[in-house]
Amino acid sequence: MSDPLPTDTEPIPLSQPDISDLERTYVSDVLNSTRLSFGPFLERFEAKMAERCGTKHAVAVSSGTAALHCIVRSLPLSAGDEVLTTPYSFVASSNALLFENVDPVFVDIDPATYNVDVEKLERAITPRTQGILAVDVFGTPADWPGLTALGEKHDLVLIDDACEALGAGIQDRPIGTWGDAASFGFYPNKQITTGEGGCITTNDADLADLCRSLRNQGRATSTRMEHVRLGFNYRMSEMQAAVGCAQLERLDDLLGRRSNAAEAYHEALAPLSDMLHRPKAAPAGTRSWFVYVVRLPDDAPPSARDRVVQHLNDRGIGSAPYFPSIHLQPFYREQFGYNPGRLPVTERVAERTLALPFFAGITHQQIDRVANVLSNQLPDLLRD
Repeated sequence: MSDPLPTDTEPIPLSQPDISDLERTYVSDVLNSTRLSFGPFLERFEAKMAERCGTKHAVAVSSGTAALHCIVRSLPLSAGDEVLTTPYSFVASSNALLFENVDPVFVDIDPATYNVDVEKLERAITPRTQGILAVDVFGTPADWPGLTALGEKHDLVLIDDACEALGAGIQDRPIGTWGDAASFGFYPNKQITTGEGGCITTNDADLADLCRSLRNQGRATSTRMEHVRLGFNYRMSEMQAAVGCAQLERLDDLLGRRSNAAEAYHEALAPLSDMLHRPKAAPAGTRSWFVYVVRLPDDAPPSARDRVVQHLNDRGIGSAPYFPSIHLQPFYREQFGYNPGRLPVTERVAERTLALPFFAGITHQQIDRVANVLSNQLPDLLRD
């Protein structure tokens, strides 16, 4: 292997938020006001999210996980019910079910898109199945037309974990308007950020009203100090909402720059296409670029992925495994007794995928540097 790059070479982070003077101005406006929570920026942010997602309601909360939890809590799901979901996601998607003692039932993924396989979902339905929680993995829309038809056929609730997919769509409908409700997350690596934060979008007025109560300690939405249910402190601050408003105003520009970065990666990595595969976009879908993930060939040993990640990190280039299989995480193995081999497509993909540096401000020179480092050593790194 070649030596690491000189120490004076600027590191390339795995992700990086894009903050402009507009965000700073809006936060300053908040700090110069008397409203640090439940103020005009929160109302404005929710209105902008609803408009962008094409829904009647949006409810801002403290994280994408909080958004998912509120949705699960608000739907007609009871302890012991089963909800079918994907094992190839960030662990929060299934954790939100466990918070309410709902059992996640993992269904294998489509090897092309990495989203949950709708045909396999139907075969997994049992009398205990009450819903489907699908994830738009890496900003690629799940098969929402197929999921909608399946939900209607079997009378199932549909939850969209859209935390990675703001700005995506399928069949001319934005992600956020499919299913009973959708959740978005605004961690600093997402398409937009509020630092921490999340949002629920839905056309169901009752569900939206219940989520507003749940985020604020179970208060009745019409009175100040009357608590009518068990709730949580899932509020979004006015400062976060101010950052979110600025980011939403800049969303098309941020999405465009991310898309351009993805195209630059496609071109730079084209000579390595037999060694680095990419998930495909959903049919009739518009992808919103969250991360840039590549997959090593199926005949590469699983240990190769970790060698590639370490090789990049040693040279100041951010990289990480994306995603480990949820069902093989230590907690899930201990809790449910999962073992390797249960979900072969997910496991094969998860063992061989890694994320490369990706954010709105990444330069073509940085992308070329990543490609050059990979080109120099990738064949050797893939050997067992």
